[in-house]
Amino acid sequence: MTVTRRVTFEDNSVLVELYGVHDRNLARVEQLAEVQLRARANQVEITGDADDVTAAHKALTSLYERLKRGLTVEMADVDAAIRFARSGVAAEEEGIRTRKRTISARSPGQRDYLEALRERDMVFALGPAGSGKTYLAVAMGVSLLLAGKVERIVLSRPAVEAGERLGFLPGDMREKIDPYLRPLYDALHDMLPAELIAKRMEAGDIEIAPLAFMRGRTLSHCYVILDEAQNTTPMQMRMFLTRLGEGSRMIVTGDPSQTDLPGGQKSGLNDAVDTLGKVDGIRFVRLTSKDVVRHDLVTRIVEAYDARDRKIKG
Repeated sequence: MTVTRRVTFEDNSVLVELYGVHDRNLARVEQLAEVQLRARANQVEITGDADDVTAAHKALTSLYERLKRGLTVEMADVDAAIRFARSGVAAEEEGIRTRKRTISARSPGQRDYLEALRERDMVFALGPAGSGKTYLAVAMGVSLLLAGKVERIVLSRPAVEAGERLGFLPGDMREKIDPYLRPLYDALHDMLPAELIAKRMEAGDIEIAPLAFMRGRTLSHCYVILDEAQNTTPMQMRMFLTRLGEGSRMIVTGDPSQTDLPGGQKSGLNDAVDTLGKVDGIRFVRLTSKDVVRHDLVTRIVEAYDARDRKIKG
């Protein structure tokens, strides 16, 4: 049944940002919610099926309130507003504040993940590429460091080649391992000015190191992230988890479906899920293709591979 509903925005000062350049935000809402929109001054008329109209109305209202709080609206925020409107779950308002931007959950799954990051000392985030596992964990760490709630951020990855042989890389040890750790640097640069990152790293407040460098250490008063954990062995995972010291938090992220370990070796991430699933105080968050916030094609690619894997297992 086709219905029409109007929404009125009283603050005209934010309408340009709400509608977007050449009304591109409205066009995106039309596409994702499968409705027709007609904007006249500070009113938007929404026409379509009842459920679609409700989703579009909720999304536009959510984006309007976001602008009223002094935040910006980008295309990814429009996508997120539709996701939350479709799910019936309220979008998170608090977000994570860093020097460069305020970072908010963009799906119900990411909202659960942020809740776990705030409440638990050890969190495992499992999910496909693009679901925000590493990005949100780094954002939370940066926020806590800037607020003085932790003394250091320690970011780590196993140095495992993703199906490629890189050979003998030139340079010193840091130059050899930097390519493996580049995604962590990228996330930091999205949240902090480059000069502040360099200053914090020189002072030891931010440390980026391969997993092998963690052996024998006790990490106290730190925010510790192990990224690409599916490429750890069970022994490496056990070693890493037992580094947790007083006043620290530990986040383990990975995609169980994308292990690069040689010879079919069991992943330390899968082993940890099997072993620690019932341990009190540890939170496991499982993100899915619905939480992917990259290009639309990434979601469809993830779903296609998942469907193929289920068919093979079946």
